[in-house]
Amino acid sequence: MQRSAIDVSVAATQHEAYRKALESLGCQVLALPAEDALPDAVFVEDVAVVLDEVAILTRPGAESRRAEVSSVAEVLARHRPLRTLEAPGTLDGGDVLRVGRSLYVGQSARSNPVGIAQLRAHTAEFGYSVQSVPIRGCLHLKSAVTQVADDTLLVQPAWVDSAAFASFRLIEADPGEEHAANALWLGGGVVYPACFPRTQRRLEDAGISVTPVDVSELQKAEGAVTCCSLVMRE
Repeated sequence: MQRSAIDVSVAATQHEAYRKALESLGCQVLALPAEDALPDAVFVEDVAVVLDEVAILTRPGAESRRAEVSSVAEVLARHRPLRTLEAPGTLDGGDVLRVGRSLYVGQSARSNPVGIAQLRAHTAEFGYSVQSVPIRGCLHLKSAVTQVADDTLLVQPAWVDSAAFASFRLIEADPGEEHAANALWLGGGVVYPACFPRTQRRLEDAGISVTPVDVSELQKAEGAVTCCSLVMRE
């Protein structure tokens, strides 16, 4: 993937607008201290999988990101019991799509079979099923599919086989908006990138409330709206 320079000042402004969008939808936002030496730490989703009963600290597939886990663990420990993935397992939270008691996990370059097996072992006692899903052409599973309502998923069929989600109502991203399948569902609606108007229209036509945000600078680092938060239900 060809990289473009990120305007850090603009990215910070966009991140603040993202935070305000979460608050507008009823979320209480806990902001973590900046990690100046770890620029990817803004994509906090990748270092943990937070469920109602437990939080699983991941072992990110990129070695450079593993130092991000400790500061997130300190905060999560106040809210959930913690479990930890161990070497040689790797898992990025961006590969884990939770829908009810089902965890769909992308078979990606960042999440290996050992990591997926450890996630299955840590969550089985709480009644979760774990299903691995092949992906192609994208970084994480949630680049290809995200939940946008109780029974509805937004999917990019070029990157994942929609048959894996046949029991759900599916909305396909507009063919001209390749990266448009990532939305952050917060129960009452979704936070969604403002740069995909045709897919946004498909969501709204399906009765889904959309709060658009500009994340253009974060997208330069393959970031998206789910990447920048961990959602906990208290």
